Amino acid sequence: MRVPFLLLLTALPATAFEFEAIEGGIIDLDALSDRAVLVVNTASLCGFTDQYAELQELHERYGDAGLTVLGVPSDDFRQELSDDAAVAAFCEVNYGLTIPLTTITPVRGSDAHPFYRWLADTHGKAPRWNFNKALLAPGGDLAAFEGAGVRPTSPRMIRAIEGVLPR
Repeated sequence: MRVPFLLLLTALPATAFEFEAIEGGIIDLDALSDRAVLVVNTASLCGFTDQYAELQELHERYGDAGLTVLGVPSDDFRQELSDDAAVAAFCEVNYGLTIPLTTITPVRGSDAHPFYRWLADTHGKAPRWNFNKALLAPGGDLAAFEGAGVRPTSPRMIRAIEGVLPR
């Protein structure tokens, strides 16, 4: 008996997914399963791009406490630079980012990365714009999903992050 792909996808934990790292290699969410992970779809030419600074701030404030912030550049809303090298340079020069970044990755529709298809199919959460935030608790359960209008360092996000940090 063949199991439909959609059923397989919804049965997977968030830790089952990998992303291509912008600097090369793989970002394996399974390797981060003991940490809280904030996955954010980003874009370099968006009105919300200044949130990169707050993502870096979260990394610096909570990284040692067990939070990984992962930026997922995407051109799904037509606001990303032309290639991975340009994105990496932009983030380093303008924001001094040290958070891990993926390569430019689709986050919605039929071409969406499997992680984002899992979010949509399992949790009914799909980015409607750039800088949507998916917070995973250690172990990979979705703990929170917020849109671009909720700043990374807003009290709402801080409460959610502090609520899932490993003890």
